[in-house]
Amino acid sequence: MTEDRLAPDALRRFGSQVLRAVGVPAPDAALVAESLVQADLWGHGSHGLLRLPWYAARLRSGAVQAVTEPVVLSDTGPLVLLDGRDGVGQVLADRARVLATERARQHGVGVVGVRNSNHFGTAMWFTRRAARDGYVAVLTTNASPAMAPWGGREKRIGTNPWSIAAPGPDGRVLALDIANTAVARGKIHLAQSRGEPIPGSWALTADGRPTTDPAEGLLGVVLPMAGHKGYAIAFMMDVLSGALTGSAVGTGVHGPYEPEARSGCGHLFLVLDPEAFGDRAGYEARVRQLVEEVTSVPLAQDADEVLTPGEVEDRAEAASLAAGGVVLARGALAELQRLATETGVPFPGGVRA
Repeated sequence: MTEDRLAPDALRRFGSQVLRAVGVPAPDAALVAESLVQADLWGHGSHGLLRLPWYAARLRSGAVQAVTEPVVLSDTGPLVLLDGRDGVGQVLADRARVLATERARQHGVGVVGVRNSNHFGTAMWFTRRAARDGYVAVLTTNASPAMAPWGGREKRIGTNPWSIAAPGPDGRVLALDIANTAVARGKIHLAQSRGEPIPGSWALTADGRPTTDPAEGLLGVVLPMAGHKGYAIAFMMDVLSGALTGSAVGTGVHGPYEPEARSGCGHLFLVLDPEAFGDRAGYEARVRQLVEEVTSVPLAQDADEVLTPGEVEDRAEAASLAAGGVVLARGALAELQRLATETGVPFPGGVRA
């Protein structure tokens, strides 16, 4: 079967031009577009350009402020708290990264809390950038309710994803980015966009039945990963991202697919400088040892190899680039073409692959 592949550069230009058309300054528009296209390259279409129409709707309604102008509420040196004032989530998260990295360079650790922010896409896009600069980074965020507390059957808590990234051997980056649900809610949106069923282990209907219908799953609840453990981790991520930073928590947070509601979400960005531990070379040697030990393990039946965190995304990006670009879900493609018409920004053509 052949499919249309779209060149990443063309998609970045399109995304940037659309965002500029709804009032986002050019540098910020380019940053957001880059983060979305990168998610598609990594194979995470749930967090890619599929979300651009949602962002555009929120920018038009004023739920998101097109010009991001955070203010500093507290500054202790290694710790800073920003009020994002409903600015663009990716822009706020990247400013938090830059600020946390600067403070880590000075103090060995940098912590930046952000309140009153918005959805920022793929968390590892930010932590990987810090890791490429030589730092260990942790990023948490809260999200709109998607899962029920363990033992309940109504949405009360978000997927509340988090990411850790660290410098790895030979210039590589080790990176983890997970939601605390069986699957990120965006992957259910992606299945709906593709017209595909979802596994019965992903979600329950509103009345508590397992479902393979993505529409029913979105109306119901997403199941936690690892049972009660996933719920508990999501709860504590809400404490770190929302309660600690002065943002909304639980049902007070609103999602990117809601065109008019203020998000109220918060983030916590932690950056550590290995140099401050006094043994940078030792850190590098220990990480190399860990990578070599796990990748040389005898393989389980039917396994081909063992990968390290972040390697799946690296390979997916290489494969997409080698094939000529990314493939967008049918539903997402239709929405993007509709957005192109609305904004007067031409949608790029694809190539058959």
